Amino acid sequence: MILACHNINKAFGEHVIVHDGSFHIEEREKAALVGINGAGKSTILKMIMGQEPLDNGDVILAKGRTIGYLAQHQDLLAGNTIYEELCTAKADIFALEQQIRAIEIELKHLSGDALKDRLDTYNRLQSEFEDKNGYACESEITGVLKGLGFSEEDFAKQTDTLSGGQKTRVSLGKLLLTKPDILLLDEPTNHLDLNSVAWLETFLMNYPGAVFIVSHDRYFLNRVVTKVVEIEHGEISTYLGNYKAYSAKKQQIRDAQLKEYFNQQREIRHQQAVIEKLRSFNREKSIRRAESREKMLEKLTPVEKPVETVQEMHLTLEPAYTSGNDVLSVDGLSKQFDGQVLFQDVDFEIKRGEHVAVIGDNGTGKTTLLKILNQVIQADSGMFTLGAKVRIGYYDQEHHVLHDEKTIFDEISDDYPSLNNTQIRNTLAAFQFTGDDVFKEIRSLSGGEKGRVSLAKLMLSEANFLILDEPTNHLDITSKEILEEALNNYSGTVLYVSHDRYFINQTASRILELVNRTFVNYIGNYDYYLEKKEELTRAYTSAGNLAAGSGTASASPSSGSAPVSDSKLSWQEQKEQQARERKRKNDLKKTEEEISRLEDRNTQIDHELTLEEVYSNSVKCQELSTERAENEARLEELYERWEELAEG
Repeated sequence: MILACHNINKAFGEHVIVHDGSFHIEEREKAALVGINGAGKSTILKMIMGQEPLDNGDVILAKGRTIGYLAQHQDLLAGNTIYEELCTAKADIFALEQQIRAIEIELKHLSGDALKDRLDTYNRLQSEFEDKNGYACESEITGVLKGLGFSEEDFAKQTDTLSGGQKTRVSLGKLLLTKPDILLLDEPTNHLDLNSVAWLETFLMNYPGAVFIVSHDRYFLNRVVTKVVEIEHGEISTYLGNYKAYSAKKQQIRDAQLKEYFNQQREIRHQQAVIEKLRSFNREKSIRRAESREKMLEKLTPVEKPVETVQEMHLTLEPAYTSGNDVLSVDGLSKQFDGQVLFQDVDFEIKRGEHVAVIGDNGTGKTTLLKILNQVIQADSGMFTLGAKVRIGYYDQEHHVLHDEKTIFDEISDDYPSLNNTQIRNTLAAFQFTGDDVFKEIRSLSGGEKGRVSLAKLMLSEANFLILDEPTNHLDITSKEILEEALNNYSGTVLYVSHDRYFINQTASRILELVNRTFVNYIGNYDYYLEKKEELTRAYTSAGNLAAGSGTASASPSSGSAPVSDSKLSWQEQKEQQARERKRKNDLKKTEEEISRLEDRNTQIDHELTLEEVYSNSVKCQELSTERAENEARLEELYERWEELAEG
């Protein structure tokens, strides 16, 4: 064990982050820390690093072990280039090399014992340099920089001129080069393109130390981690396996808890109905039975209903009307910025109902393509044509469709004036904006909140062609899954840019990869793209044509159906079970009707026995008394029969 957290507690005022939480990380283990936005994942990492005090509990790092931490936001000291900044991670090796070079100069002027002593030092330092892999140090730095998406031209850039995302990548590179015994990584895939994320996956899977990762990238977690630590409602739970195994196990546990809860609630309602019915019979024996059942209910240990994991947003995407079959046709489209060609003479078509994902490295022009299609910017040459009855709904990752000076409420009401106050509030409540939240100004919102406002507007647009730029940015995993389900149920057409491979895998029926200034077309999801990428790229290259329309690859969905589980009832057994249930309900109904008839008759007999013409007639009295006694005997049988049938 390299790291352990024992009974850790942390709260900010009344908001409990974690209560008596415990988990541990083993040597070389790759683990994830997951939870909804605001659950306290980053706070836990800060507590491990000592940057945030614990209210109670212990964080234990194995003796003599080193720990490295990548926070979400980084500040680098000014004055270094990117390459020089990464060299600081190997400062001890470069210092060794300088000592070795200095001694090499000294040796030329020494003799005797002085020479011998200096040679001993030289050999010791040389051995240490080799043990630290000093000869490969520079190539290692270059490999990490390129792996994280920096070109050799970028190496000389000053760190104080970099964007926040670039600074994070530099900090990640430095951390990986220091090779601590355990790495704590807070959203390491943010700001990385697909190739860089794939490189990081391979690096971490082969990393000789332990890794503890906070990430919303489910594909990344599936590939890298073998254990998941979950923080939910202040409680910490541990699951073995990758993210997919965790998700399945968590759903299985939740389903079992819900089933147990609903079964108990159904049994309680049933027993209460039986008790009420027994009391309505108003007989001593029936009342005793009712009281016995009440005591049994009182002794019942209530099963708690599982707490909802999150106040989920509710997203339904449905076009107001259907477009023509030809949705988009792109012909000879080209665009460059500052002399850099992004794409040139590209052609492709999109048909109604397709879900097309555009992927590629950062800076290749993916977002630019979407902006051209939305007429935010102009192409340099070429044209595109929208089909008949096509109505676009646009989701912009920078949320330019929102207005900073407006409130959330005004953002919706100004664009959809036909909606009344209640309709607007109901819509915003579906996206987790309630009460006075609706009067927050757009400029004050977080990235995730702006994303939810943009999604609300997208839903209201009722568009039949959705163009989405990084729609999963700033969304937690639960919200991503809701968006995935909405898109998979959407009957219109979708074109989107995303770096989220899990999201692409779940929602894309086709992929356009922007590479070498043009598009390569793949018919299938992300897994299919990975499988066919090399094969298709070679084929297109050898043909001298990488245009998207020049060829396609077809994924073959499995035609075999899953075998029926042995635990499932056969059709005949189901029919027999249904027939038995119908007979039980029918018998129960007939029993209740006969009970009611006999009770009514006894009431009538009791009334008749009060009449003078009856009680003065001994023969009539005897007949009525005999009938009532027979009815009572029959009712006793019926009450027991009713109880049996009511139990099912």
